[in-house]
Amino acid sequence: MDQIAFTLLERPVSWATFALAAGVLALLLPALALLLAWRGGRRRAAEAAAQAERAREMDDKIAEMNRLQAELTGRMQTMAEILSTRQGDLARFVADRMDGLRQQVGSGLEQNVRQTGETLGRLQERLAVIDAAQKNLTDLTGEVVTLRDVLANKQARGAYGQGRMEAIVRDGLPASLYAFQATLSNGRRPDCVVTLPGDGRGLVIDAKFPLESFTALREARGEEARKAAAARVRGDVGQHVKDIAERYLLPGETQEMALLFVPSEAIHADLHEHFADIVQRAHRARVMIVSPSLLALAIQLMQSLVRDARMREEARVIQTEVGRLLDDVRRLGERVEKLDGHFRQAQDDVAQIRTSAGKVTGRAERIGALDFDEPAAPPAPDFAAATRLKAAE
Repeated sequence: MDQIAFTLLERPVSWATFALAAGVLALLLPALALLLAWRGGRRRAAEAAAQAERAREMDDKIAEMNRLQAELTGRMQTMAEILSTRQGDLARFVADRMDGLRQQVGSGLEQNVRQTGETLGRLQERLAVIDAAQKNLTDLTGEVVTLRDVLANKQARGAYGQGRMEAIVRDGLPASLYAFQATLSNGRRPDCVVTLPGDGRGLVIDAKFPLESFTALREARGEEARKAAAARVRGDVGQHVKDIAERYLLPGETQEMALLFVPSEAIHADLHEHFADIVQRAHRARVMIVSPSLLALAIQLMQSLVRDARMREEARVIQTEVGRLLDDVRRLGERVEKLDGHFRQAQDDVAQIRTSAGKVTGRAERIGALDFDEPAAPPAPDFAAATRLKAAE
């Protein structure tokens, strides 16, 4: 019995131990079965009680749901009645609003049509203006191309500068004070000579500024090319300034200073900014480099001088006329004095005439008072009274 039957978990188990364990297990299995049966019956009872409770709760809920359904049905009927009433009101309201909206839409459409017509009319006017502007732009483009062609040609560019200079001079001075392409005593023909009043010497304006070197300077690429173009600018402008000073500055015939007209404000600014030595050289040579704005300013100054000279001439004329007027007033005063003497003499003559008329009237009254019914002896002649009457006459 003490023999080892098997090993469990590295422990030897004898047959006696195994038999004892089997007996104990045989006793415990019925008890375990009874316990399980009791617990199963208790569980089933609890489940039946819970199922009965759930059934009762379900019945309560169904009753509550029936009650709520009845209330809901009543409320639904009430809501249906209210909804039908509201639906009628809503239909009438919608009909009224639709009528009003239809009228508003009609008037709005009519107004929109009118505004659209007005807008289209204004749009057509603006399109006409745009067409005119486009036409002007096209013409301006052609003019710009023409101007570019003009500036590319040396002779045409010179004519362009001459035209701008002539336009400025014509706008500011009367025709009697300037002359284009006038011939000087040395045979030279400057572009313009302006003669100021009171001074017989003319102011020379030259419009042949050398623009080729400036064009080359702007198109130069690289430091060496710019230096070469700058040297060319200095040489061309300096030579042109020298030619003006030698050809057009004639003592006693022209002014001591001449004007070199540059037809571009940008070139004039570049010249004063980057080539100050050329400007100083021109000043020393008594040649002023002017742009269109400076030339217009100089012409306005000349116009002021002309106006002042004319005012002085008119002032002298006025003084002469005032002197003549004083002479006329003096003669008028003398003639008024003579006329006043004549008036006084006439008054004296009238007074004497009135005295004689009074005497004649008195004598006529005395003659009318005589009585011619009875002849009377003629009175003796009163020589004293006759003498007094003669003296009174």
